[in-house]
Amino acid sequence: MSMTYQNQNQVKLSEIIAPSFYDLHWYISEHRYTHYKLPGGRGSTKSSFISSEIILGMMQDPKANAMAIRKVARFLEESVFEQLLWAIEILGVSDKWKIRYSPLGMTYIPYGNRIIFRGADDPQKIKSVKLANGYFKYIWFEERAEFDGAEEERTIIQSLMRGGSEFFVFYTWNPPKSMNNWVNQDTLLEREDTVVYPTDYRSVPREWLGEQFFIEAEHLMKVKPKAYEHEYLGIATGTGGAVFENVTIRKITDDEIARFDRIKHGLDFGYGADPLAYIKMHYSRKYKKLYLFGEIYKVRLGNTKAAQEIRKLNPLNQIITADSEDSRAIAAMNELGLRVIGAKKGPGSVDYGTEFLADEIEEIIIDPERCPNAVREFTGYELEQDKNGNFKGSYPDKDNHTIDAVRYGMESDMTRKTAKIRSKKALGLR
Repeated sequence: MSMTYQNQNQVKLSEIIAPSFYDLHWYISEHRYTHYKLPGGRGSTKSSFISSEIILGMMQDPKANAMAIRKVARFLEESVFEQLLWAIEILGVSDKWKIRYSPLGMTYIPYGNRIIFRGADDPQKIKSVKLANGYFKYIWFEERAEFDGAEEERTIIQSLMRGGSEFFVFYTWNPPKSMNNWVNQDTLLEREDTVVYPTDYRSVPREWLGEQFFIEAEHLMKVKPKAYEHEYLGIATGTGGAVFENVTIRKITDDEIARFDRIKHGLDFGYGADPLAYIKMHYSRKYKKLYLFGEIYKVRLGNTKAAQEIRKLNPLNQIITADSEDSRAIAAMNELGLRVIGAKKGPGSVDYGTEFLADEIEEIIIDPERCPNAVREFTGYELEQDKNGNFKGSYPDKDNHTIDAVRYGMESDMTRKTAKIRSKKALGLR
């Protein structure tokens, strides 16, 4: 697909696609990825871009059909339907498309391939769709943050991704404030067939959005910079209750790992529905940097199987510091050949340990491929709010299994800081 669409009007795609999307256009043309995740702020034109790509792609492939999905069906007409209609009109091909308003639908007349609109609030209607020709090459989740989670998306995708050789799944949304939100967490997970491509309004030609749009954006930037970052730049600025603001998510290379010499191991036993969490890490005391590069995170993992899994990450059988509440589990692990000791813990140990990790360590570097659950828990760990929007004084005891494992593994280093942290807490400082 070139940057010029050949029709009677010789429309240049550069006239309808903002410069920030040029690279993504080529990725789609080359089918470099299957999943295209586009978080963005107001005016980023992400939906305009996706609608243009779908229309152009269907006009070049007789087998290509599309499904556009919103969480709630009644919002389809005023959003994705109108956006795709805009793309048809701006490309100058209205005469080649049949438009239906009840029920919503679009058909490319020369090939008979279709765009179908569905709401995820009636999943049976998605599963029951039958095509006379071709397959669903394009799937578009609009306003992704409205959906209940990745599992809901997977259920839909599994129903639609059949019978074809090439698939393009597009996701567009404005990121919620909290990094704890599932859709923000999802962007941190790496997959070879997926690209996360954030955009904002700043590369969009001013005449496309209108001068008043820029006036409003610049005013908000001056008076409420955090609100500006969230609304216009699409940044998950947080609720203000994020505990760990020192986390960096990046690949930790094998060369780095080969130089690590202060390896630590932490273990949080799983009970019932809670997972066993084991973390392998390196702490650079000089630079106050903590590297997380090994993880086990499983529910209902028996002691024997857990010991087998741990040996793979701890071949030198180094000491592991574990939750001391279950002395029998510690004894069982030692009988299986591991060297496990119980954390000292004590009154206030959760607060002390959490504040040590949050305040005394300059940077917590987490490898997203090796430690995906640590990424999710550390980035999403936030203070809870009461009904009046005030933050509660205690740390939440949920979704913190890897955090607990890290606290245990780091206990010998944080004890020397306990007095300092206790003093800060007494003064009400964080």
